[in-house]
Amino acid sequence: MPTTTSTDPRAAAAALLVPGTTCHGFAVERCETVPELDSDAYVLRHTASGARLLYLACDDENKAFAIGFKTPPADSTGVFHILEHSVLCGSAKFPVKEPFVDLIKSSMQTFLNAMTYPDKTIYPVATTNEQDLYNLMDVYLDAVFNPAIYTKPTIFEQEGWHYELDLPEGVEGEDGDSSASLREGTLCYNGVVFNEMKGALSDPMSVLDDAVNAALYPDTAYAHESGGDPRAIPALTYEQFLDTHARHYNPSNSYITLYGDLDVDRALAFLDERYLSQSSAASRRMDAAVAAGEDPSTLAPNPLGVQAPVTCEYKRVEMATTPENALVGLGFVLGSALDRKRTIAADILFEALLGSNEAPVKKAILAAGVGGNVVSYTAAESLQPYELIMLQNAQPGVARELRRVFQDACRDLCEHGVPRERLEAIISSNEYDLRQRDYGIADGVAIACDALSTWLYDDNAATLALKYGPVYEELRGELDGSYFEDLLRELVLENDHMALVELVPVDAGSDSEGAEGAELAAKRDAMTDTEMADVVERTAALRAAQEAEDTPEAKATLPRLRVSDISEARPEPPLVVDTTAPIPCLRHDIPTNRLAYAMQYFDLGCVAFEDLPYVTLLCRLLKQLPTSEHSAEELDNLIAGRLGFLSFTTEVMTQPDVDGVRPYLLVSAGALSEKIDALANLPREVWSSTLLADADADRVRDVLTQIRIGLEQVFINNGHSAALGRAMSYSSPSAVVREQLSGVNFYLFLRNLLEHFDERLDDLRAKLAELAGRIFVADGCMASFTGSDEDFDAYWDAAGNLGLGAGDGAGRDALVVPAPCDRHEAFVIPSDICFAARACDPRRLGLDVTGAWAVAANALSYDYLWNEIRVKGGAYGCGFRAAGERQAAFYTYRDPAIDPSIERVERAGAWLGRFEPDEAAFEGFIVSCVSGMDAPVKPYALTKRRNTTYLAGLDPHAREERRAQMLAATPGELRSLGTDVTRIAAESPTCVFGGRDVIAKSNAGFTVIDLLA
Repeated sequence: MPTTTSTDPRAAAAALLVPGTTCHGFAVERCETVPELDSDAYVLRHTASGARLLYLACDDENKAFAIGFKTPPADSTGVFHILEHSVLCGSAKFPVKEPFVDLIKSSMQTFLNAMTYPDKTIYPVATTNEQDLYNLMDVYLDAVFNPAIYTKPTIFEQEGWHYELDLPEGVEGEDGDSSASLREGTLCYNGVVFNEMKGALSDPMSVLDDAVNAALYPDTAYAHESGGDPRAIPALTYEQFLDTHARHYNPSNSYITLYGDLDVDRALAFLDERYLSQSSAASRRMDAAVAAGEDPSTLAPNPLGVQAPVTCEYKRVEMATTPENALVGLGFVLGSALDRKRTIAADILFEALLGSNEAPVKKAILAAGVGGNVVSYTAAESLQPYELIMLQNAQPGVARELRRVFQDACRDLCEHGVPRERLEAIISSNEYDLRQRDYGIADGVAIACDALSTWLYDDNAATLALKYGPVYEELRGELDGSYFEDLLRELVLENDHMALVELVPVDAGSDSEGAEGAELAAKRDAMTDTEMADVVERTAALRAAQEAEDTPEAKATLPRLRVSDISEARPEPPLVVDTTAPIPCLRHDIPTNRLAYAMQYFDLGCVAFEDLPYVTLLCRLLKQLPTSEHSAEELDNLIAGRLGFLSFTTEVMTQPDVDGVRPYLLVSAGALSEKIDALANLPREVWSSTLLADADADRVRDVLTQIRIGLEQVFINNGHSAALGRAMSYSSPSAVVREQLSGVNFYLFLRNLLEHFDERLDDLRAKLAELAGRIFVADGCMASFTGSDEDFDAYWDAAGNLGLGAGDGAGRDALVVPAPCDRHEAFVIPSDICFAARACDPRRLGLDVTGAWAVAANALSYDYLWNEIRVKGGAYGCGFRAAGERQAAFYTYRDPAIDPSIERVERAGAWLGRFEPDEAAFEGFIVSCVSGMDAPVKPYALTKRRNTTYLAGLDPHAREERRAQMLAATPGELRSLGTDVTRIAAESPTCVFGGRDVIAKSNAGFTVIDLLA
């Protein structure tokens, strides 16, 4: 076998993986260069097992591994979602209860999760440490092939669903129960996935998307809810659960990806020897079924078929939600996932037509007055990709009118041409994103998922989705012909594979929650005394299993890194304030792959507190209105074509003084190095010459409505973030300002403004123009630049002083922040679950939050709270945060109940006070904390972090000191923090966002507010 001593991963792979040869049981089928990713792709097949493998050899130190399985569902019981959770709850080699959580607590992972898609399940990991990569691979591979689910039915009950009997207070539920006392109980369902999907399907957009899929693909797996419908989940039996695993979790149905700078020879040997050449729990179950005479054809994985074209002229779905959540969806099937040119072209086309308020089709729909906003989404990760056009805040009965307006606008474009400047701008914007490669997660994980968007459907298409460069070149060439008009005609006007679906809000009395309650009441009434006692006993057995500690022998099986495995911290270049620039500039010497980022922080100390909501409106309206130089449409095309992005946002910097707060309006932009002139001039044009004083009323109303809709989606889907922000505002002036700029205060201001829009329009225009003149001045402005020296010089040569006047100094100290106070609020949202937060600024309690607190937060989040609130309580998520020295917070996510979680939070400090981990486990907590600080960061995110350090008055060496404190932490130090954690839990205010019924069951005495009215 060839060997090499080269440290270049691409050279090493080229020497080892010669097409036509075999390496550790893997036949090397082909090698392709992928210039878009600066990598070489090797496609292999494990001869004995049939497992497929893709290795992307490149210089990235953030290595990744993923194993995926084709898992098209046959129903909506969510079996594959439950399996995704369950296989990570212990395995043959690692017989601990929560190896997934143990890895989070003890590894240097930069990504660790699993995802269920409509037709596949993926288990990816990433880390910068190669030994850690093998540790993670070992645990994940044993989890998927040899999970403990075959011997521990309680895993299915915990992660999927089980019955519980909620007995009234004072009624005993254990030995000595009488049948009469048991019959006083309320039967209910519980389970992590069950509760997660209750939260997920509280989102009307998710419900509409499911309904569109069911209409477009009625005869295929895509007709089902792969995550699980709470009304269908209880139909899943334990035996069906095991059978589904055995049929799908085998090597011949798997897709393995390796990525980055790693020893591929060692990786292939590991895969072959440890797993792919060994039998598994699934294979043994399959062999037993065949030996018992079962027809082998029934043991195959679920099929994934192609849907013949169908046309759904109209479908109505009802949902218990607020009237504002009325939706209409238009779905169009695009073709085949393997036709990448068509899929990418469709994505560009619909972005050009609907991607902004200036896009021609979106403009026509908004002008028709059928709804508050329209968005589109290209679902490319399915066998037959589709485009979903979604009308939000739809007027009653407008579904067919939406289709007419949409098709008429498209017909006009087919006849007169899609504006070429808009198509070209979208192509340029996409190419910028592709060069930036900021996926929001580890590159190798995102790439592994992308690869499966074609590889899953054709073994010869492992790299098809990754090699996008030639496609974009070809599409640029198509701008000269009628390709895009022809495509638009085929997809919208002549498509016989489409669906029109309307989601109609109805009163809560007719919702699935009421149906579920009636169903459970009937089940309870039909149960015998023995069956009811069995529910109580099984729940007690589940609780006992959840509370049982892993044995020392089981814990010892887990691979762990030691503190000695942590490398020295990477030194960052010092942050320099360049005073030679026309505006003081934070200069960042960070490699950017020929990109440049420019930012301006404008001090908002000149704005009165009551006017802060107008600043947010100003941020959102800039770019949406014409300037003195360009129409809104021209400006939209210029920004998309010349810049990578341009954003106007607000940021609030908490100051060293506990009452200190400094808000800014942040202008951020990025561009290719060759477009520095645009980076210097376009943002300036927008902030200095936008025509605010006579802004078009309809345009302004549209933007405000879209902001409202977006906030309501945040409250429903990410209520924990909203609850954390609101809870912090009860004690932190900085959080009070954030609430006024973007939280509940801002939302209530916005609703009121929309309700009185016509009478307040003139004042709004005047206020925005006056604020722009006061904010965009040199006084108090701080610039930031990231890019090469040449780009820095070129930027300031083009920018000059950014056109900023000195300002007259009037009102520079206008901001007076009201004193925070505990409001103890519970906000009603349309949901079957809740989000809760208890938070404070620890400085209010006189607490010095050091790096040891981060280790304590890790232990509390992934040991105590995970087991108490997620495992036992059935919440989908929970945690404790100790961010620097300025925030301490508990939170729960998609939680079925409020009071039990609050009670568990209040016991967290006592648990920490008794914390006695073994040495290896404690080192794991430190390793995972430090690795989180050391994880690679993309240039733009690193720039913002460093700017925040400076503007928030943090010690530039604070991160180094915090890291050193983490490394020096001891179990005794963490135990000593138990009393402080108890104080935080006891004295921090609480805020809840949740369903009305969930809030009503709480005895916490909240002030209840119907947020969405």
